[in-house]
Amino acid sequence: MTGAGRPAQAWLFPGQGAQRPGMGLDLLSRFTDHRKAADRVLGYSIRDVCDGTISGGLRRTEYVQPALFVVEYLAFRARMDSEPAPAFLAGHSVGELTALCAAGCFEFESGLRLVKRRGELMGQAAGGAMAAVVGLAADTLAAVLSHAQADDVDVANYNSPEQTVLSGPRETLDALATRIRAAGGRYVPLNVSAAFHSRYMELAARQFAADLAEVRYAPPRIPVIANATAQPYPDRNIADLLTRQITAPVRWRDSMRTLAALGVQDIVELGPGDVLTRLWAACSPDRENASESGTPSPTASSPPGPPDGQPHPPAPAPATRPPATTPRRSARPSAASLGSATFRHDFGVRHAYLAGSMYRGISSVDLVVRMANAGMLGFFGTGGLPLTEVETAIGQLRTALGDTGLFGMNLLYDIRRPAAESAMVDLYLRHDIRFVEAAAYTAITPALVRFRLHGAHQGPGGRPVAVRRVLAKVSRPEVATAFMSPPPKEVVDRLVTQGLLTEQEAAVGQELPVSEDVCVEADSAGHTDGGVALTLVPSFTRLRDALVRRYSRPVDIRLGASGGLGAPEAVAAAFVLGADFVVTGSVNQCTVEAGTSALVKDMLSDLDVQDTTYAPAGDMFELGARVQVMRKGTLFAARANKLYQLYRNHGGIEDLDARTRATVESSCFGQPLEEVWERIRQRHQARGDTTDIARAESAPKLRMGMVFRQYFVDSTIAAMDGKVEDKVNFQVHCGPAMGAFNRFADETGLGPWRQRHADAIAEALMSGAADLLGRHTGATSIAVDGTLP
Repeated sequence: MTGAGRPAQAWLFPGQGAQRPGMGLDLLSRFTDHRKAADRVLGYSIRDVCDGTISGGLRRTEYVQPALFVVEYLAFRARMDSEPAPAFLAGHSVGELTALCAAGCFEFESGLRLVKRRGELMGQAAGGAMAAVVGLAADTLAAVLSHAQADDVDVANYNSPEQTVLSGPRETLDALATRIRAAGGRYVPLNVSAAFHSRYMELAARQFAADLAEVRYAPPRIPVIANATAQPYPDRNIADLLTRQITAPVRWRDSMRTLAALGVQDIVELGPGDVLTRLWAACSPDRENASESGTPSPTASSPPGPPDGQPHPPAPAPATRPPATTPRRSARPSAASLGSATFRHDFGVRHAYLAGSMYRGISSVDLVVRMANAGMLGFFGTGGLPLTEVETAIGQLRTALGDTGLFGMNLLYDIRRPAAESAMVDLYLRHDIRFVEAAAYTAITPALVRFRLHGAHQGPGGRPVAVRRVLAKVSRPEVATAFMSPPPKEVVDRLVTQGLLTEQEAAVGQELPVSEDVCVEADSAGHTDGGVALTLVPSFTRLRDALVRRYSRPVDIRLGASGGLGAPEAVAAAFVLGADFVVTGSVNQCTVEAGTSALVKDMLSDLDVQDTTYAPAGDMFELGARVQVMRKGTLFAARANKLYQLYRNHGGIEDLDARTRATVESSCFGQPLEEVWERIRQRHQARGDTTDIARAESAPKLRMGMVFRQYFVDSTIAAMDGKVEDKVNFQVHCGPAMGAFNRFADETGLGPWRQRHADAIAEALMSGAADLLGRHTGATSIAVDGTLP
């Protein structure tokens, strides 16, 4: 509710196709100053366009878009004269610029100049066509496109559950018409000059970006739902989203679902026609349920006219925290209903799904930003990166996503360098990082406790509140127990004595687990104990339930699943086992956004489930820890295992026989071992870290371990840089989930890795899992909002 008991309302602005002869003439007469300003900016009479004096004006993009902007903005001004501001704004395609202007992001004349330029650029685009598909759900249409191998067709608009608009070459679209009708849909060609909201508008987008860069933007005074993300616009990066909008689909269905999730009960369409009013009705829960049960939606029967369009299911969690369990036995599962509702709320995500970190920035800034813009969360991979590069990445993420942007950072336990962990936590607290993924921990460290409890306080009724969340990745019961328990009192007391925690933070911390979100890590890429999810998840669930009973007040500890999640069947199985959320890894390494080389991505996209193996872990080489890596196309695993065998059986490099040493030098390093040692020594001296060097000079075994570990560094860098000549030594962390996903991707149009994006993978896996659960277990026995009815 808003105002004096008034239901939350959103005002919507239609896009191209809504124009009508005579539109807005009364508004142009009323707001004469704005009409004159429009004439001055445009260089022609806006009234002449609206009343039809300019022949063909209402059919030509370069005239239509400015006319709609002016008329819709004046309709907004007129309504504001008599009513309070709405809770939200949204606009379809070009209508989004009207919404942003109405929200105060830029002045009327600045906005009109942008729309004029946008209309000119889109009007100049030629070639390609568009068609509306009515009566088919988006997933059914996706299957049609996949089976037709229509790789040159993009979705331009997701308008409603049963209305999708396609863009692409005319001949491809025409060839699809028969298939679409055979699947039960209606095919409606649209009268447009080009394939809007598709890859074919890339040139126009680049040109428009230059114009957008000339405008100064203010944060929206009224939240505006973005077409490209179906989420509220951030305070920053408005120009970036408007650039993306030219080539990205309009996610209108998901935008309406976002508004409904945010409490909107009523909409007002400001502009000619009632296209958006009908689409709002078509996207209502009742209509969607009818659509999913096979009952056609009458409001989806006609396309909205030429649209001026990656799907995201229902959007953000509501502002108030939902109960941990929300039984909905009659509901058909959706991607957004799987797992824990409180998890989605607490992390601010649409799905109970996270993209886990991958070391050395393979889970890159671009990947994390892509996830955030889709209303999901990814963790940047800090492992192996110097602190300066991590800080640079944080800055880039803040610039891209704003101060309140949704992202997490990796925090690694390093038994050899505890000071590095402390320095990383210092950095995270300095930049107010709220989410970390804690990996490779065997015990609870002071640095981890400091991060968790920094800012902890008592909420209403004395409830303990932690403002920072730790996602703990575990595979051993004793480590899981430590994370699900309050931090060790002696560690907390020492941090208080050192002035690193306050007394209040310490007191609150004794009522909180170190982690409320513990992810059970089965056999996976990178560090792994080779565990089996079918065994681990039920066992850890019982462990969790026993530990929760020890707390003096209710504590919500959620269990996640990771490892082996490369197909919808695996994700569905995780939720059936009782997982509250899932975390993916390997599958995201083979995406456009992943921070590794194209050569590695080519190799990953060719893997099957048997093409991985185990090798020593470079960061814990001496301890014998293992990582899972790609086997096909590389000899890294064999050579790394040989190095570990030599390390175990010899006291130092000097003990190697001449033949063995020569083989190691030629196959692993391409240079004498003494030169490898010199590289290591110089690197340590450059950063002022000479303690290990001094020790190693007098300890042959230690020196041998440091030299052999360099192979792991070199092999990783070679892979990430795509050095063809070193391909045989590539170290690529990867689990069998990659092979499983490749088989699944071949069925979904995500086969070539250049068509894979981290958010699209998330949608495909979660939507596929929901569909499987709905079809195979029935709506009365599936996990919905964290409940097994």
